[in-house]
Amino acid sequence: MTDIKLKSGTQDIVVQEVFPHAPETIWKALTNGALIARWFMEPSGFEPVVGNRFTFHTTPAGQWDGTIRCEVIEAVPNRRFAYSWKGGHDGNEGYGSSLDTVVTWALEPAEAGTRVTLTHAGFEMPRNETAYRNMGGGWKKVVPRLGAIADDLN
Repeated sequence: MTDIKLKSGTQDIVVQEVFPHAPETIWKALTNGALIARWFMEPSGFEPVVGNRFTFHTTPAGQWDGTIRCEVIEAVPNRRFAYSWKGGHDGNEGYGSSLDTVVTWALEPAEAGTRVTLTHAGFEMPRNETAYRNMGGGWKKVVPRLGAIADDLN
């Protein structure tokens, strides 16, 4: 049995990276739909404005069509960007189970550039254990790709 199975409630994924770029450069890579498509997934209907609803599309799983429904809930330029992340289906178990989570990007000036902290919060355990495990590994690969896009912007 894993530690995750022993815990009830919710779990969060946290990934932190320092990039040798100004917060303004990282902000642009986080909040421009064409740039997001280069380091993550192509958003549909994206605008970095509180209340804006947009979607991402990924591989369907079981009864889930692969659509991730998001809504911008916070947008503080060069500091914080957060959106809801809802997907999955109640009829699925594992990766395709229903998710109601929040993704937050926090940017802090650092001596070497900008410290970026991604927090994907609200995975309900044990129901979302598979998604938590898979997405935790995925975010660890995705966040560093943000730096390559920021390199192109300088």
